[in-house]
Amino acid sequence: MTSTASRPSATSTTSGARTRDPLVAPGTPWWLVAAGPGAVLVAVLAVLAAGAFSGALEATFVDPGTFARIGLPISTVLTELAASVTIGSLALGAFVLAPGRPLARALATAGVAAATWAVLTVVQLVLRYSSISGTPVTASSFGDQLGQFVTQIALGQTYLAIIVVAATTSAVALAIRTPNGALVTGLLALVAIGVQASTGHASGAANHEIAISSMFLHLAGAALWIGGLGGLAVSRVRGAIGRKQFTDAVSRYSGIALWCYVAVGVSGVANALIRVENLADLGTRYGELLIVKAVLLVVLGTFGFVHRESVIRRMRGLGSLAKAERSGVEKVTTRLFWRLVSVELLVMGAVSGVAVALGSTAPPIPDDPFVDPTPAEVVTGHELPPEPSAAGWAFGVQIDLLWAFVCVAGIVVYLRWVRRLRRRGDAWPWQRAVFWCAGMLVLLWTTNGGAAVYGHVLFSGHMIQHMTLAMIVPIFLVLSAPVTLLLRANAARRDGSKGPREWTLGLVNSKFGHFVAHPVVAGVNFAGSMIVFYYTPAFEYALTTYVGHVLMITHFTLAGYLFVNALIGIDPGPARLGYPQRLLLLLATMAFHAFFGVTLMMSNELLVADWFGLMGRPWGPSAIADQQKGGGIAWSIGEIPTLALALVVALSWSRSDEREARRRDRRVDRDGDVEMDQYNEMLAQLKERDDRVEHPDR
Repeated sequence: MTSTASRPSATSTTSGARTRDPLVAPGTPWWLVAAGPGAVLVAVLAVLAAGAFSGALEATFVDPGTFARIGLPISTVLTELAASVTIGSLALGAFVLAPGRPLARALATAGVAAATWAVLTVVQLVLRYSSISGTPVTASSFGDQLGQFVTQIALGQTYLAIIVVAATTSAVALAIRTPNGALVTGLLALVAIGVQASTGHASGAANHEIAISSMFLHLAGAALWIGGLGGLAVSRVRGAIGRKQFTDAVSRYSGIALWCYVAVGVSGVANALIRVENLADLGTRYGELLIVKAVLLVVLGTFGFVHRESVIRRMRGLGSLAKAERSGVEKVTTRLFWRLVSVELLVMGAVSGVAVALGSTAPPIPDDPFVDPTPAEVVTGHELPPEPSAAGWAFGVQIDLLWAFVCVAGIVVYLRWVRRLRRRGDAWPWQRAVFWCAGMLVLLWTTNGGAAVYGHVLFSGHMIQHMTLAMIVPIFLVLSAPVTLLLRANAARRDGSKGPREWTLGLVNSKFGHFVAHPVVAGVNFAGSMIVFYYTPAFEYALTTYVGHVLMITHFTLAGYLFVNALIGIDPGPARLGYPQRLLLLLATMAFHAFFGVTLMMSNELLVADWFGLMGRPWGPSAIADQQKGGGIAWSIGEIPTLALALVVALSWSRSDEREARRRDRRVDRDGDVEMDQYNEMLAQLKERDDRVEHPDR
């Protein structure tokens, strides 16, 4: 066998035998092997040290038994780690690893982890019910009670949904072999994270929206962060990735980890702010755990980022060394990276343990239901806002952390891409950057400002929110050309993996992408989805559930973008219609908006009466009068951006004619007026023929 120092590559073979890569299992340090179990042990010790074992007992006043008291927090830690490895491995397969053995190993890891996740969630379900009810698992009536808990109680149904999604994720992950499949399966796994975000403290009555959105952001960010690192380490230990591929994978994961760290930190701060009223609350057990978790996160983020960047630079530097010089440096760099993995996994285990203890501890501001709730509190889960005013619309705040994070991250990423272009000497119009920032700020106001405050309690407020999402935000986004910027700012990958550029091009050039972006389809979707949304249970689902609310914002923003891009956009897509056809399509949607608005104005049937009709507002018009007002908003306000689009299309048409005329003038100056000469020659031939017919003897 070829020696480590003299082999030509990490995967070369001699006499049919595969040489050993210095980063594979035989060279793996002992602390890496112990890092995974060590992380679990540290997490359990963190729960023990935090005293979370007594949390369930304090909540029920009945001792469910030692098995439930000790097993519940341990099963919770293990469940969260299994979910993290599942989602992290799928993310690696979708965005980091190349097809072939690396991708197959990541998908296999995700499949096993998801199966473990499902089994552990079953254990967690059993122990959680035992803890809540105070019924020992060994009780004769426990099985019947558990069946009722799963089928009739919301918390039990939530656990059942997570189990089904995790088991389905496992089956799909073991069957797929492509990055596309990894992405779809990862989105499926995130559904379970979204369901889980509605449990625990996030389900409390106070600050319901920010609690659920911050919890989802926290869980998803932590899962990608922890699971990505664990999946990357497993793939490398099992020999699925060569040195060069491994260097690229670590570099790509580092960028993902940085955003995950920001998401976890921001969501953690938001969760703290809604549960800690003043500095004195930091002296409670909840406050102490909060401080410990914050310190661990700061240490983990700082150490991890600095260490990763240092190791990545050294690993990349190996490519410039002579082969004879690489062996010693590889060993040092390898040990540095595995030490990084080990320490990060151990600290992540401690963070997970403290997080479990934190979730089992009563916060200083309790999540108790409202005492003597008002009708609005019963219906919406939060207090009724004051009567609408200009100041309330402009400066009102109702935080949705997920969309706030999306808007801020969108601005940061766009400006970084612009900076990347300019650093390499490429130009990018500053106006487009201004349009993008304006679009993100309008989206931020729509999802976190006055539109969000009143859109939840007034039909007219909801219609303003809808029209802004579908008609105003997309215009700014289209004028900023984000897809064009993405394609120019991100280099193409050469190893077969999929980054932002590959995913975008794949979607734009796919049959599905061509279909949904076709001008006629985009117009039908833009106008017709309003009917489907408002006159089906989808409207009620968007009002009563956070998932439905997120889907509503996503759909109408994307539908508006596709429609506006088909009219005035420069981003790539299907062939656009001629300018006359564009104006006809725009006028057709304008007429549909008018018809929809007039229908609402004339209707005396209240939509989602169990919501708007039971709000108990002491101010403003009646629910049906407010709905009719919303119809007027759909008609009038919706037409303003439509008219603006019509003017832009007409102006573009005029400019297109002017450009065509200038091109023709330049062609005439260069080659002569060939078309006019041919036309005159044709007229001369016709005249000569007519003369022969009239005067045959000439």
